[in-house]
Formats: sequence, structure tokens, C-alpha cells
Amino acid sequence: MFQSFDSTASHPDSRAQWIALLARAPVALMESALASHLARAPVWLRRPETGLMMVQGRAGATGERFNLGEVTVTRCALRLDGADTHESASHVGVAYVLGRSHTQARLAAIADALLQDPAQNHRIHVELLAPVRQHLAMLHGEKHARAQSTKVEFFTVAREVGVTTDDAEEE
Repeated sequence: MFQSFDSTASHPDSRAQWIALLARAPVALMESALASHLARAPVWLRRPETGLMMVQGRAGATGERFNLGEVTVTRCALRLDGADTHESASHVGVAYVLGRSHTQARLAAIADALLQDPAQNHRIHVELLAPVRQHLAMLHGEKHARAQSTKVEFFTVAREVGVTTDDAEEE
């Protein structure tokens, strides 16, 4: 239950991994990739609703968990009927996203439902998940570059000259 989805330890095409990607995907990117599917009216199982969720922190990498605080989360669940596929089955999509964006939650749930359809899976991976991965990698790279630009290397005068502090005290 308590997992970090930033690691790529599990299979990258698992449902948990694509739901984590969709939760962080920008709305504009999802709208452009899912434009042809937005005309279909979903059957709402749970309309988008906003609430609070408790998040936990951990002191260090091995410390005890503690309640860090609450975050705003929007969730929804919908069913997309298999109207444009050869199957009569319908697919249920769910989404949990940080913040109050009902649009982002709806789009993520639609994408989740489409990814469960074998006829749509590959196309949605190529048109949506691959660009989202690239976008998130670019954001991570920019954040890393900003952090590296503030990195300070501390050198002592003794280290620069090649003299250790023990040698300096003996003289």
C-alpha cells in the first residue's frame, strides 16, 4: 500500500504505473491525445469529487512513518462501453489526482479505461504515455539542473595547498 511510484522497479506497463503517470500528466497533453475519445459520454460510477487525504512522511530512508499532513485529491470512476471495439465488454477507469482539477481526473479515468481495452492499449501508450514520460523526464532534468546550479563545493585552504590539518599543527 505504501509505495513510491517514482521508481521503475515494477513492470513499466502495469496498471499501477500508468495510473501513476496519468495522475501527473498535464491536462493539455491528455486533451490532445484523447481528443477522438472525448465525444463518447462515459457512464459515471463516481463523478469527480474533491476531498482530503492524509499523507505520510518518513524520517530518513529507514525511519518510522509519521502523518505529514493532508493534501487535496480529486477522484472519479467511470465506465466506457465497448461501442467502437469488437468486444461487448465495458472498461472501468479510475483516477486519483492531486489538486482540485475535475477535468484532469476525468481525462485520467478515460485514459485508464482505454488502456484496459486491448484494441486501444498500444495506441494510447504511444500517443499519451510516451509523451507523458518524456514530459516528466524533462521536468525532472530541469529540476535537477536548477539544484545542481546551487551546489556549493567547500574546500579548505589546507586541502587546496595539499597540507592536512595534522601536518599544519605539528609545525
